[in-house]
Amino acid sequence: MNFRSYMYVLLAAVLWGTTGTAQSFIEGAAHPLTIGALRLGIGGFALLLVAVAAKKIVFHEVPWRAVFLSAAAMALFQPFFFSAVQLTGVAVGTVVAIGSAPVFSGMIEWIVLKRRPDRVWVFATASAIIGCMLLFINGESSTIRLSGVFLALGAGAAFAGYAMVSKSALRKMEAVPAVAVIFSISACFLFPFLLFLDVSYIGNPVNLGVIAYLGIGATSISYLLFSTGLKKIPSSSAVTLSLAEPLTAAILGVFIVREVLSNTAWIGVALLLGGILILTFGKRKAAASVS
Repeated sequence: MNFRSYMYVLLAAVLWGTTGTAQSFIEGAAHPLTIGALRLGIGGFALLLVAVAAKKIVFHEVPWRAVFLSAAAMALFQPFFFSAVQLTGVAVGTVVAIGSAPVFSGMIEWIVLKRRPDRVWVFATASAIIGCMLLFINGESSTIRLSGVFLALGAGAAFAGYAMVSKSALRKMEAVPAVAVIFSISACFLFPFLLFLDVSYIGNPVNLGVIAYLGIGATSISYLLFSTGLKKIPSSSAVTLSLAEPLTAAILGVFIVREVLSNTAWIGVALLLGGILILTFGKRKAAASVS
């Protein structure tokens, strides 16, 4: 059962990894924050309609504190991450944000839950983080700005916080209503950005299709998979598996967008994949030996 949960989280990360490639098909200028707000809105409210129609939500039983904290963490991740990328570049911003999230998650579990990270998680996370760094070096030059690095760290902490707090909400709710309520509230936090940023690009049918995919495929379905898996595995393991996102993005970049990776980046791909395999199959072996 736990192995299946690891695979659910892994599939979620693969779907997240398609967002960059999908956004490359948007025609014209589109501010990342408006894309973030729209994808959360479409993903959250579409699921909310389904959950309400199916009578899956009992509002007086919703753990509102955990839900609001999860929504706030997800909403904070968007401006932190996109601002970091703008300030210090895609490579550094992405590495610091995505690479720091598993570390923050492990620290939070250690401090709050008194759950010390095990050897499998440490080796897998170290391999994946080093791989992530090598992947995004890829021969690019970038200017490191301290303000951008701090914002990227904030993004990593926000995602780690989301994983842990949403796990608390998932103890009392099923995945569909939990994701529906959390992302609908999170979208409401970001909707004010739509008032002063240009959203005219939505009128293009191609762009509308891309945004719809980002909302349904890369948000609704992906976070349903992530939340379903998160119910059965530690949040630190789930966040480490989320490093499959940049791995997927890199592979799609090579085969669809026709990007070229350096030898160093391919070593990073191998280390990332190795870390993910160590965590997935190492945990499976540990669970089998216990049973």
